[in-house]
Amino acid sequence: MNHILYLPTRFFPSISGAEFYFQRMAEILITKYNYNIDIFTSNAIDFKALRNSSGRIINHNDKYFDHVNNLNINRFPVNYNTSAKDILNKLQTIPAYNKLNLNDVSLELFIKNGPYLGDLLEFLLNKPDMNYELIHSTFFPYFNCILSLIIGAFINKPKVCTPFFHFSNPRYSDSRLIEVLKKFDLLIACTNLEKDFLIKKCTIPPEKIKVIPMGVDHTKFEKVHKTSSKQYSFKQKFFDKKEKKYKLILFCGYKNYEKGALSILKSIPYILKKINKVYFVFIGPSTIAFNQELSKISKLENTRIINFTPDNLTGYFDKKKLAAFKEADIYLMPSRSDAFGISFLEAWSAGKPVIGARIGATPEVIREDIDGLLVEFDNPEDIAKKVINLLKNKRLRKIYGLAGHLKVSQKFTWDIVAKETHNTYQNLIKNHN
Repeated sequence: MNHILYLPTRFFPSISGAEFYFQRMAEILITKYNYNIDIFTSNAIDFKALRNSSGRIINHNDKYFDHVNNLNINRFPVNYNTSAKDILNKLQTIPAYNKLNLNDVSLELFIKNGPYLGDLLEFLLNKPDMNYELIHSTFFPYFNCILSLIIGAFINKPKVCTPFFHFSNPRYSDSRLIEVLKKFDLLIACTNLEKDFLIKKCTIPPEKIKVIPMGVDHTKFEKVHKTSSKQYSFKQKFFDKKEKKYKLILFCGYKNYEKGALSILKSIPYILKKINKVYFVFIGPSTIAFNQELSKISKLENTRIINFTPDNLTGYFDKKKLAAFKEADIYLMPSRSDAFGISFLEAWSAGKPVIGARIGATPEVIREDIDGLLVEFDNPEDIAKKVINLLKNKRLRKIYGLAGHLKVSQKFTWDIVAKETHNTYQNLIKNHN
């Protein structure tokens, strides 16, 4: 039995691809490969709570605080009131930290991003049974990367990071941040494009990068795709009675500029000029910028927008979410901040065509004119043009959806990802010993 330490930034009920990735890897590796995995994380729920006490946190009495499915979760409070200077002084007393030879400025940037988990660091450094064979953290550039490097150096075990590197966003390419990535024994990139960027732009040796894509619970969405109309219906529940045949355009993700949610809102007036019988459904955490833009767009004539947050859902497989994927005509996420984009896999599993942005890793994930379309990032007119063309072509939507469905079933299930991750762990452990 391999004993592994997971150090994610947050965990469910926080919802994002990084959190879900660690959850599914832990669940499958424990049940299928007989791993023993300890999960230590922060009590933050939203991104704000990673560095600001006014953000949302999970409390001890929450049913998910220390247990999610078959996983035991250990959550520690974020230390908001500790200065960067005090943190640096504290870390410099730890021999394992000094072994890393990190630049003080680099450390300060990670401290600024949060979450600083001083209590967790203290706990792990004094934990009597530190018999881990490997430490794995996600995602970049947050302080849990530093934490995992310290613990890895402390027990002299391999350190792995799945950074979900957003290489199309300039702020992720700061050389002071990249310095920390170079300290890991292995980086798991989601695409070859990400790997190439890490090699060429970040000067990370290719032998320290392994490409393992993301996955999906294919059968859950496939089952939804194949169910009869007698099952739970999103349109029946949320559309007006006379509008059941209206088109449905779906977005699922963090509703910010990076994910393209604001660009979708701005594209709506252009779309409605050509096709006005359409609903736009947004699922995911909202932002102030999104809510402000939503308020403006919602006032336009014939605008139909349905907006869900995690507070309206019961989890990753909420019936409203599954039904929305099942009944969507197009899945639209023109993001520049995805290292992969799990929701594309969910849409394909449900047999739907997708539209993403021609930037970052997305052009490797979406095969243009085969299983979806690409648009220019943050270009509402280009988004509208592609949406209109696809809405007018039912045959093309079906072709793209079926092509994506086949691709996912053969290459991108979580079982496939977990098997590759297991093999990668074993090689690291063997070579380190």
